[in-house]
Amino acid sequence: MFRPELLKAKMVELHINADTLSDKLGINVTTLYRKINGDSEFNRNELNIIRDILNLSSDDMDAIFFA
Repeated sequence: MFRPELLKAKMVELHINADTLSDKLGINVTTLYRKINGDSEFNRNELNIIRDILNLSSDDMDAIFFA
């Protein structure tokens, strides 16, 4: 189960805003918000990019995206 609050908290902690993250993902910021709000899902490539940008451990990834 995706936990958007944990993703948002990590973004705030690292001072990464939605515009920056959407640029790195190669998607529109509106699309990013749809994914964060659960209207669509992140694909595998996007998850890998998020992991790298936010420097997420395997435990972090599990807690945020797969708990």
